[in-house]
Formats: sequence, structure tokens, C-alpha cells
Amino acid sequence: MKKLLRKSLLILGLLGVQSVSAQPFSAEFKKSEVLRVMEAVADWQIAHQANVKHGVQDWTNATLYLGMSDWAALAEKEKGTKEYYDWLKRIGDRVGWQPAKRMYHADDICISQMYIDLYRRFDAKKMLDPTIARTDWVMKNPSEGPMILDYRKSESLERWTWCDALFMAPPVYARLYNMTGDKRYLRFMNEQYRDTYDLLYDKDEHLFYRDARYIGQKEANGAKIFWARGNGWVLGGLCEILQELPAKEKSREFYENLFIEMASRIKELQLPDGYWRASLLDPDSYPSPETSGTGFFVYALAYGIRTGLLPADEYMPALKKGWEAMVKAVEETGKLGYVQPIGADPKKVTRDMTEVYGVGALLLAGTQIFEMSE
Repeated sequence: MKKLLRKSLLILGLLGVQSVSAQPFSAEFKKSEVLRVMEAVADWQIAHQANVKHGVQDWTNATLYLGMSDWAALAEKEKGTKEYYDWLKRIGDRVGWQPAKRMYHADDICISQMYIDLYRRFDAKKMLDPTIARTDWVMKNPSEGPMILDYRKSESLERWTWCDALFMAPPVYARLYNMTGDKRYLRFMNEQYRDTYDLLYDKDEHLFYRDARYIGQKEANGAKIFWARGNGWVLGGLCEILQELPAKEKSREFYENLFIEMASRIKELQLPDGYWRASLLDPDSYPSPETSGTGFFVYALAYGIRTGLLPADEYMPALKKGWEAMVKAVEETGKLGYVQPIGADPKKVTRDMTEVYGVGALLLAGTQIFEMSE
């Protein structure tokens, strides 16, 4: 009987019909269950990392490494294993702990978040020095590229002119400020961040345009175009920044208020099945679940509740639905599905699609949920 059922499900899959299988993981807020999901997802990704067609220092992998560094700390504490730290250290050693090549591009400094986290754990200067050299050079030689509306012009990419950049670069400067107390890092981050906010944040919708090309464009239903993962990048970046800024730091208020305002809007846009769709205001045009945006939103809600920025009674139902949705997208093997491929706007997603940054988002979310679980 089991063989017959498996054969039927295989036929359905070959025909392109999405079958419903037994849920291999539990979404309960129990530490043991959260660990089980995270371990399966992390192990599957590491086992398949050789098939990932991105550069070692690419922003895609850098997002994975950030989630993996959180997971490595948790696995060491709870399971007594350093194998995930060892995996990350091999990556750092392979590239000499260097950021990627482009001096100003936000994507190319994203990997330094992982470098700094490992430096804090192992206190090895080689992990930190290249990042200090890069950021200090950029601050001494700031790009004169304008915050222009034409995102396609290369000089605009020397500034944080797309909302994803708010995840990639600012948390690096926030970490360095927190570690050193050097306010140059804080001033640079605040100035650059506010320029992006002024350019891309819609104060009516409380959401970010992906970049200035989308201002004024409309979805099929006439709504403005707000990309789920793009706004997920922003909220995820805010979590990273807020974990670094001291409570008495004056600029913290701006980031806290933005985080709360966006989280409130995101909660309103969650669908009954717990997912957010690729297009936040036109989910019917992209009806499939999407787990990279959902993963970052779950991360933000969990962080907000755990730290008291978001009231638990109001936000916990959305968080639990969101985590359950993420867990449903994990196959028995540990593969995370429904991850929209690289892009700049909403696109079609299928269950078989996966990407490293989606895994990074799940691990970031899982780490926060573990801390509030029984």
C-alpha cells in the first residue's frame, strides 16, 4: 500500500501536480522541534552547497552565512558541536576573510556580517582586519554618486539606492560601531540610511519600493508594487541594526519607529495560510507561497516580540502562522521550497524552487523563535 501511494505521488509530481504529503516537521514552539527543523535545513544546504552557482562572497551566500552563524552559535550551545563554525571558518579562510571586490557596492560588504560574528567568537584579527580596511576606506573616500532616480546607471549603485542594500551594508557599520565605539561608523550608516529612506519609503503604505524605478508603477489590480522580499530585506536589516545599537543611542529611535511601523503593516498583509505573497498588495497575481520574504518577516516578528518592541498578544498569532508556513515548506530531506529566485520584483514561485538566502532567513527566524520557546 505504501509503495502504491508513493508511486501515485511520484506520478502526480511528474505531471506537475503539487501533492500534499505528511508534514515531516513540527512547527510547535518547543526548543527540541525548532532545533530539529533548523538542523535539517542547515545540513541539507551544506550538503548541496557545491551545486550553488553563486560566488563564495556573493550577497546570496553572505545571507546564508549570516543565518548559519546564528545557527552555529546555537548548535554549539545546545548540541556541543563546532562543525558549523568550522564550515564557516573554512569559507573565510578560503577567501582570506575579504569582502567581495566592488568597493562601494552594498552587496559586496554583506559577507562581513558573518566575519564580524566569527571574530567576536574566536578573536582572530585575520577575520576582522579586511573589513576594517574596506569600511574605513569607503568612509574616507565616500562615493559622490547621487541618489538618482535612474537605478540603471552604475554610479547610483555606489549608494544604497535599492532597498535590499539596507540589509547588506548598514548592519556591518552598526556592528563595527558597537564593537569599537567609533562614531564614524554610526554617522556614516545614519546618513546613508536616511538618504535611502527618503528616496524609497512610502509613508502612506509604510513599505519600501525596491528601487526608484517602481515608484508610480502599478500591479495588475492597480495597487502599488511592493515586493515581499525587498521589504523583508529591510526588516531583516533593521533587526540586525537594532541588536547592535545601545539603548541610549539617539539614532536608535528612528530605527525602532521604522521597525514598528513596518511590522504593523506587514502583519496586516499576511494571508490566512501564514505566508506573504511575492507582491504584498496584489497577492492574487502571484498566488504561490513565497518563503524568502516570509522568512524575513517571521524573523522580524519573532525578534520584535522577544525584545518587547512588538506586543506579544497582538503579534504572536501572526508569528505562529508564519513559522508554521515556513515549516510546511521544508521537505523531509531538509530542503526549503517556495523561494523566489534572484530578482527585483514579484515573480512566479513553485515549491521546487530553493535558494541560499531563503535558508539564511529561516535560520535567522528559527534562532529568535528558539529563544522564546519552551
